[in-house]
Amino acid sequence: MTTPSTLRILFAVNPVSGGTDKTELETTIQTYFDDSPHEARFFHLDGKDDNALIREQIADYKPDRVVAVGGDGTIKIVAEELLHSTMTLGILPAGSANGMAKELGLPESVPDRLNVIVNGESKPTDVIIINNSELCLHLSDIGLNAQLVKHYAENNWRGKIGYLRAVLRTLEQRKMLRLELETATGVQVRAAYMVVLANARMYGTGATINPDGDLSDGLFEVVILRTLSFWEFLKLFWRYQPFDKRRIEVLQVRHITIRTKNKAYFQIDGEYRGRIREVTARIEPGALRVMVPGEQT
Repeated sequence: MTTPSTLRILFAVNPVSGGTDKTELETTIQTYFDDSPHEARFFHLDGKDDNALIREQIADYKPDRVVAVGGDGTIKIVAEELLHSTMTLGILPAGSANGMAKELGLPESVPDRLNVIVNGESKPTDVIIINNSELCLHLSDIGLNAQLVKHYAENNWRGKIGYLRAVLRTLEQRKMLRLELETATGVQVRAAYMVVLANARMYGTGATINPDGDLSDGLFEVVILRTLSFWEFLKLFWRYQPFDKRRIEVLQVRHITIRTKNKAYFQIDGEYRGRIREVTARIEPGALRVMVPGEQT
């Protein structure tokens, strides 16, 4: 039986995230728990019906914590099954960008990250619900960055050179968005190249788009980029500093409906979702418990 001094920890491993083999990582995890009073179980996601697989494993093992071993996509899949539950999400980043790990300030070494999972603080964290159905943990956006995500994925480009090619392609095709933003205070009309629904502060590259963001304040930010030069856009990838405040407007809200005059590119947590004319978003305060560094770690 699980006691306060003995934890059941379930590791959901995405074997293909980040394009690297996870065998050595799993060995490191197992070695950590060989000298621990806590229990660990592994299972592999297969990309077929991962949500059902996670539910089956949780029902069978009845863990205290479920750890996503992979990138931001893996974290999102696991998080979907832990919303409004007593189980806590642990994160062992093993993807290409690992935006949530950066956001939460997780340490660099695997043993130190495991120490956070075991001994850290279980913190209630907000999530954004998109169109009443999809979870956003991190950042979603309409416009230029979503278009870049589309180009990057479709052309299978890799590395900084691949990003640069995607940036150039996106900027060549950029169009100003005509927007209607409906919040609790009324309807506003804006023209912008990009609108970000920001639960977090930074993209996976480390570029800060929302410096005042807080994952646990019961609000999210709508960041409106009204003008965007080539060099400003490159900050998404190479310059880890906030965007020029003179070029952006930030609304802090609990819910919003965004309508566009013409169809616009849209992405959620780094996954392209097609072209849309309307998006609704609302905050779910404290809906997910996440292990973060605490005093004991």
